[in-house]
Amino acid sequence: MTAEPMARQRRHTLFFLNEIRDMSPVFLDTDVDMAAVLAHRAAQPRRFSVITYVLYTAARVLAAHPDANAAVRGRIRPRIARSAGVHAKVALDKRLGGRRVVLAAVLPDLHDATLDGIQDRVEHYRDGDPERMTEFAGVRALHRLPAVLGAFAFRRTVRPLRGRAERLGTFAVTSLGHRSVDSFHSVGGTTVTLGLGRIADRPVAVDGRVEVAPLMRLSLAFDHRVIDGAEAADVLTEIKDGLEEWKP
Repeated sequence: MTAEPMARQRRHTLFFLNEIRDMSPVFLDTDVDMAAVLAHRAAQPRRFSVITYVLYTAARVLAAHPDANAAVRGRIRPRIARSAGVHAKVALDKRLGGRRVVLAAVLPDLHDATLDGIQDRVEHYRDGDPERMTEFAGVRALHRLPAVLGAFAFRRTVRPLRGRAERLGTFAVTSLGHRSVDSFHSVGGTTVTLGLGRIADRPVAVDGRVEVAPLMRLSLAFDHRVIDGAEAADVLTEIKDGLEEWKP
């Protein structure tokens, strides 16, 4: 077996994982009947991503739960920062410098964004080239630094509470639903992280009979330092209800 240095293109992931070691994650999940969302999606002249519906719904739920839309910093004297807006961090599967990497894009102020407006932002990042996009200039510069300096620069950027919402988002969403993944749990460095699995027809019990419904497993990881399980359960339930009773 031979060993080689970690690819520069993945250093930002290592720096990020080192920074979130203080988190105390707890994991919840539920099944969401996506029939209403799929019906709305099929009736539109424009194709909306499933993640767009989740972003729209979750942003409005988190706006009603400011404690879950907050960030914490510090061990001895911890401080909580609550954001005036709801900003989503979305994980992206991209190629950078010939390497397959995970990049994160922050979509600001989703609490009052329209479905079309959110889809516009999703497409911007989905279709853009991270080698050229100005939004990823900082990540590219980080990769060019020596590892020690890169880690220091990353810490200086993400640790201060002031401006953290704009840099890291107030909640995170990641999806593996385009593959044969039913469910997974991820920690995105925010108080609440949502994980989307695939939508698949599954049997469900309805009024004592078995029916088939398009279900999506939705997971929620929350930082127990910031909120408790009851609050997290409310957030997950309200997102589920918003998707199942879809009304844009």
